[in-house]
Amino acid sequence: MTEYSPLQSEIKKLIKSSGPMPVWRYMELCLTHPRHGYYVSRDPLGREGDFTTAPEVSQMFGELLGLWTASVWKAIGSPSLLRLIELGPGRGTMMADALRALRVLPPLYQALSVHLVEINPVLREKQRATLSGVRNIAWHDGIDDIPDGPAVILANEYFDVLPIHQVVKREAGWHERVVEIDPGGRLVFGAAAEPVPRFEILLPPLVQAAPVGAVFEWRPDAEIMKIASRVRDQDGAALIIDYGHLRSDVGDTFQAIARHSFTDPLNNPGQADVTAHVDFQALARAADDLGARVHGPVQQGDFLRRLGIETRALTLMAKASHEVSEDISGALKRLTEGGRGGMGSMFKVLAVSEPHLTTLAGFGDEQPDTRDELP
Repeated sequence: MTEYSPLQSEIKKLIKSSGPMPVWRYMELCLTHPRHGYYVSRDPLGREGDFTTAPEVSQMFGELLGLWTASVWKAIGSPSLLRLIELGPGRGTMMADALRALRVLPPLYQALSVHLVEINPVLREKQRATLSGVRNIAWHDGIDDIPDGPAVILANEYFDVLPIHQVVKREAGWHERVVEIDPGGRLVFGAAAEPVPRFEILLPPLVQAAPVGAVFEWRPDAEIMKIASRVRDQDGAALIIDYGHLRSDVGDTFQAIARHSFTDPLNNPGQADVTAHVDFQALARAADDLGARVHGPVQQGDFLRRLGIETRALTLMAKASHEVSEDISGALKRLTEGGRGGMGSMFKVLAVSEPHLTTLAGFGDEQPDTRDELP
């Protein structure tokens, strides 16, 4: 990572000409600036990148999501066309693993039309290489561009990078949190001079009694509304997996990660991944308000266990060397357990479906009935 980023100069110019910048705009520029944005010019994944996602940890993750897709397809009547959509597909690893699992069901595999929503040209090329043998595949800039039809939508670590709005509580009310320049020329957090009018009436109950100095953050509902209305009207379900909290509450979760370590989000903008935790209660509320059915959220560890990840791990270990078996065991723990380095409790899983799908695999005692068919 460089000591000084080109984007920092541009952000400072914007602040000097237009005044303090809202946090959402700063985050948006860091991630998607057309020349210097973090997500438009690089591959951030894996050991050589800045962070590792669940599909990169183990093939089991994508395989089980493939079988979850199969269970949804059966539940909606096994249509002759199913659009399998992934939002933010990384290197294509999860989709490749999911499709390998789906080969055990030839009627479904033949029905698939694969759609990847990706804005990063570097990652698009990696996805093309990873999925080079897949027929009926297309890339899109947004979910709005995908043709109609029954769909399963997969969104793993997608919502955490959507820009957040932040407000800070002061004596006079809630003020928008901004990025400004201090006397030493550094980027720092501040607050707008005037409070947001009548903001209190919009707040969730837990937040209304927050003390002075508390930070509340939220994302606009546009993206979850697109997803919820799609599956509500055209049949299917969406699966959202991300790190975050079950209830809407106060707290500053805006953070930056570079080289697998946390760093100051105001340092070297565009050079690190900036994210914020996902408010699953807000997602569920928005989808429910639109008339879609909400399932969960549940912890990732519980979800994967219900889908049979422990059985799948034992099957893989039975065919593997001792060293590979140790890797599989370690991946199982990382995906399902809590504690330091574990993803099982920090990550949550939420599904949104058309209203008549009353149960979905992974959110109760149901199991996808194809889980034992994997080679």
